[in-house]
Amino acid sequence: MERTQLVSAVDGLTLQAYRWPAENPKATVQLAHGLAEHAQRYDRLARTLVAAGYDVWAHDHRGHGASMNDAVPHGGFGDAGWGGLIADVIQVSGVVAGAVPGVPHFLVGHSMGSFASQFVLLDHSTDYAGVALSGTTALDIAAAAMPEPGSAAAENANLDAYNAGFEGDTGYEWLSRDAEEVAKYVADPLCGFDVQPDLLPSIFGASGPTGDPDVLSGISPDVAILVVSGEDDPLAGKGYMPTTVADRYRSAGVKDVELEIYPGARHEIFNETNRDEVTKRLMSWLDARA
Repeated sequence: MERTQLVSAVDGLTLQAYRWPAENPKATVQLAHGLAEHAQRYDRLARTLVAAGYDVWAHDHRGHGASMNDAVPHGGFGDAGWGGLIADVIQVSGVVAGAVPGVPHFLVGHSMGSFASQFVLLDHSTDYAGVALSGTTALDIAAAAMPEPGSAAAENANLDAYNAGFEGDTGYEWLSRDAEEVAKYVADPLCGFDVQPDLLPSIFGASGPTGDPDVLSGISPDVAILVVSGEDDPLAGKGYMPTTVADRYRSAGVKDVELEIYPGARHEIFNETNRDEVTKRLMSWLDARA
């Protein structure tokens, strides 16, 4: 793994980026991680993809991992907000495409990274051969269940509610059935931190365009989209939410949309007990389009 630093065009924040290089790659894969975690957690997935011929890149989102400063604290986006994070993802895509020209480029977003990827698709779908969404949800529908912005409930919003119904004492059993993977998350000082009060409202408050048929119709019909989810992921609504996301892209005219929901699996499907199955599914999808 190689480390590099990029300067965000939005506000000058130094973004910590990582590259797992492949020799003569057939395509590039950009990984966009989730909330309250960081890019290096995807090392296992990245190395597997490299072995299959993919040049893999990822960066720590603003306010995560090593991408922070006094103006962008841990668990916050800074003045640039949610739009700044989305712009960072697009900027990194350009860097990747420039570093490995002439091969297809794929974006794989997990959880918050998949939310950002949904926004990226709205205006930049032609930049990608395909976009995979893991642990995603129908943002506008989820937003309707969020506390009113500015309310006490919104001020105290965090990820604790997602663990309701799961047995265990870590508070993060909702992530995976694999207790060892959950323990790694809990032990990682760069995971599971509290987020700034305005962070979740900023994400879900902007969600309207991702469910608007008129806006979605502007997505290139030729970009491939893969939606993968665990059925017991709290964000999935027993499969309803990722199914809704996939159906919306199909209705918008995207010709190549695939959906896979894994029974019993929870939120972090690349860290689940059936992670080998999930990774093979992703690789077969990539191989068919690279």
